[in-house]
Amino acid sequence: MTDAAHHTSPTAAEVRAALAAVADPERAAGAARYFQTGVGQYGEGDLFIGVTVPEARAVVKRFSSLPANETELLLADPVHEHRLTGLLILVAQFALASAARTRDDQERRALAEFYLEQVRAGRVNNWDLVDLSAPGLLGEYLFDRPRGLLYELAASGILWQRRVAVIATHTFIRHGDASTTLDLAERLLGDPEPLLHKAVGWMLREVGARVDRAVLVEFLDQHAGRMPRTMLSYATEHLSPELRAHYRAVPR
Repeated sequence: MTDAAHHTSPTAAEVRAALAAVADPERAAGAARYFQTGVGQYGEGDLFIGVTVPEARAVVKRFSSLPANETELLLADPVHEHRLTGLLILVAQFALASAARTRDDQERRALAEFYLEQVRAGRVNNWDLVDLSAPGLLGEYLFDRPRGLLYELAASGILWQRRVAVIATHTFIRHGDASTTLDLAERLLGDPEPLLHKAVGWMLREVGARVDRAVLVEFLDQHAGRMPRTMLSYATEHLSPELRAHYRAVPR
């Protein structure tokens, strides 16, 4: 093999081949049911080949230098695990560009903008795709920046954009900042989608667990009566049985 061949960039086709090598048709059928791909369900039409997240991460390690144009081919792919792997590659590249020794602010911005384009193009379109990418990319990028973008996404008519906004705040919570999570939660109390209720409830639970239980309790004291049941259930999961029962009994 020539030196030039050694230095060729990886391609989307190579990533697909690596995923195909570990794909499992039986697991694909189970995933299609689990992610509700039937007519009228939230994952309608999504295609699966049966690759687990750990298997996808192993592929990412081999192809973490995938160029943006090739990553975009994965993200535009109808196969769920192809999109998932493309997103995990973006997260890995963002982590590298954010590390102290390899920090590259221009690259961080380019990756965040590219990710946002994919979100708006409807390619980050299932809850696992959102949850595995939004905190490590958009959340990390916006932590020390104005966060108006998250409010724009939270006001979107598209469920997945709203979920990106909420789940991205997990990064802020891990840094001890609950402010944006609480703001978005209040705005989304009347959201019609159960998958958004779960996301908001989960982030509120994380506020109680990682920031301050008193902050969560104050939010619940103000809003429990307006919270959808699923949101309330997730938010109160780590509280005592007595407190959970108290909030469930609040008049609605």
